[in-house]
Amino acid sequence: MRKRIMSGVIFIAVFAFVSLVLSSPGAKRDKKDSLFKEVKLFSDTLSIIDAEYVEEALAKSLIYGALRGMLASLDPHSQFLTPEEYNELKVDTEGKFGGIGIEITIKDGLLTVVTPIEDTPAWKAGIKTNDRIVKIDGNLTRDMTLSEAVGKLRGKAGEAVTVTMLRENEKKVLDFKIVRDIIKINDVKGVRILEDGIGYIRLVEFRENTDKNIDAALKSLKDKGMNALILDLRNNPGGLLDVAIAVAERFIEKDKIIVSTKGRQRSANKEYFSRYKAPWVDLPVVVLINEGSASGSEIVAAAFQDYRRGIILGMKSFGKGSVQAVFPLGDGSAVRLTTSRYFTPLGRQIHGKGVMPDIVVEEGRIEITNAPSGVNQEAKEVFEQIEKKENAVKADSGLKDYTTDNQLMRAVDVLKAVRICRREK
Repeated sequence: MRKRIMSGVIFIAVFAFVSLVLSSPGAKRDKKDSLFKEVKLFSDTLSIIDAEYVEEALAKSLIYGALRGMLASLDPHSQFLTPEEYNELKVDTEGKFGGIGIEITIKDGLLTVVTPIEDTPAWKAGIKTNDRIVKIDGNLTRDMTLSEAVGKLRGKAGEAVTVTMLRENEKKVLDFKIVRDIIKINDVKGVRILEDGIGYIRLVEFRENTDKNIDAALKSLKDKGMNALILDLRNNPGGLLDVAIAVAERFIEKDKIIVSTKGRQRSANKEYFSRYKAPWVDLPVVVLINEGSASGSEIVAAAFQDYRRGIILGMKSFGKGSVQAVFPLGDGSAVRLTTSRYFTPLGRQIHGKGVMPDIVVEEGRIEITNAPSGVNQEAKEVFEQIEKKENAVKADSGLKDYTTDNQLMRAVDVLKAVRICRREK
């Protein structure tokens, strides 16, 4: 009798859930009929498990497992979240949490690093964009969801976690023992004048106050004589959509589309316009991106590119351009569902394609050697003067090694060329 009651409870729960889905606006009659037939299979299976499985199965565990599998079958970013996992998701927006400091996704069916966050334990350990996470503390990640992986990577500060990575481009399997820390994300970094009035701002992520912080950074650089800007979005995994739009509109004319979203439901189709009253439209800008630039940083870079507002330099971005909405459920759990995709002002899809730079420059370090032996005294003096000037620039900027950054120095050269062309006109 108890088993029959349990089976009835399971069926009623499933039926109520499906009825709610089918009652949504726009559901068609034939689709309703088809879905009801498939749901009967689901209900029958639950009843068989409840009646015949070797051990007693809890109804909640069965439903949670079914929901998890259902969402995972859609795409890597749609997922079912238990109450505990939903709470973890909320922590992400606070900018402070215990972990190792990486942004992860599922790519080609594998748990993949989007980017290590700068100055975190993962960054310092040498984890790189596109590293595949094979094991976490010896546990294979093959069937692990994003939320499960996040839960295993996070923990108390001071505790260690061992992560096994497959680095495909080097054909290596690497073990990293990383001590967790409190991850505090500073969204705006490295604000300074590099040389000849060329300003530099690095955006690590788009968080709640990033737009206000970049306003302060731009004002500070302007007061120091900025006449051109390098906006560094390398290894920026994204963040809040409205903040990414707010950053882009600081540089793009008012009333221009920054990004649009398109989905199945009409409510998912939206256009986001620039509303900033006094944008920096005449400031020459180079935007740096790489494989670790994703989501919000791709939106900003694509807007610059489509309006020819600045030059995009570096490597092709990650290609994460989908929108997830979170739908809370009655017991504290939630459904995170992909509802639309991002499109650039000219209608280009970002998801799976990324942003291709205007100028492709691979990452690398510039090595400056001393004057070669055997040259005359005049040549030696020239080398010494060059080295003295470079050291002075480094000291003034506070960014001691920026002249060894291949992409950054190419950006400096591009801005110098742009200013020459403007003067000639």
